[in-house]
Amino acid sequence: MSDPNLRPSNWIGMGYLVMGLFTTTIGISLALSEHAFLWLTGQCFIVVAFIQWFSMLHECGHGTLFRRRLPIQIVGQLAGFFALIPFLSWKRVHSLHHRWTGWQDIDPTTEQLAQKPTSRGLISLANFCWRWWIPLFSVVYRLNNYWNLPRLRRRLQAQAEWQRLAFNALLLATIYVTILVFSGPWAILKLAGPGLIGSLIFQDVFLLSQHTHVPQEQSDGREVKPFSSTEQEIFTRSLKFPEWFSRLVLIESDAHELHHVYPYLPGYRLHRVPELESNEMHWLKWAFTVRRIPAEIFLYQNRNESGFDI
Repeated sequence: MSDPNLRPSNWIGMGYLVMGLFTTTIGISLALSEHAFLWLTGQCFIVVAFIQWFSMLHECGHGTLFRRRLPIQIVGQLAGFFALIPFLSWKRVHSLHHRWTGWQDIDPTTEQLAQKPTSRGLISLANFCWRWWIPLFSVVYRLNNYWNLPRLRRRLQAQAEWQRLAFNALLLATIYVTILVFSGPWAILKLAGPGLIGSLIFQDVFLLSQHTHVPQEQSDGREVKPFSSTEQEIFTRSLKFPEWFSRLVLIESDAHELHHVYPYLPGYRLHRVPELESNEMHWLKWAFTVRRIPAEIFLYQNRNESGFDI
């Protein structure tokens, strides 16, 4: 981080914030129109806006969107509101994810995939939703990892930290309920429902691309050491998006292998470091390839077990 060209920039961080606010404002303004074409255009803007806020949440969780802590905390909370994820929960769980990447049954974001459920009903539901592009997985990802307060409590040893996370989650839930009560569920659904669903469909493809179906280690209850960041590249996958989309919308989080090797670098600096995307696929090829694989195979096996070279 001694290279000033790789450090966080307040100006660049502000640029991403302005873009997110602009996309959100345009999307909401158009979505309020009674004209069908304008309303539909607004939903397209809202899809992009939700993805932008999720990307900013990711950067704030790493403390890399801005150079200073205060704007990171403020924008992190705002991004968490739009991403439907409490910022403090995200920050803590995501740090554990980076610490334990490679150990599937310890990493809190992958441990649920370490063992296949015994319920055929759950397996059938997963297969159906995955086959028909119903965004079940990005919803479960949020609920189980960031809103499941009892599960978070088991992960945290410090009572004070647990209380901060719980307060943050409950405050955000209160804000959501208040908005629904005063605006009405139908008004919110009409305003942003299709845009939100579209963003969740995208995140199903995007989030599951990063570590799912990649061979990982199992601790099986043994005491193990975390893999270093430089060792985590083999446990991750990157997607290749158009450069403009990668930089302006995803903040280069699609370069996931580089991100795990250099987690302390801002996403918008990753294009400055040498590429090592050995486990990369074009995003369209990835999306349509994995949708042909049943969820029970894609989620609970890896390519060495299934024979699918993805």
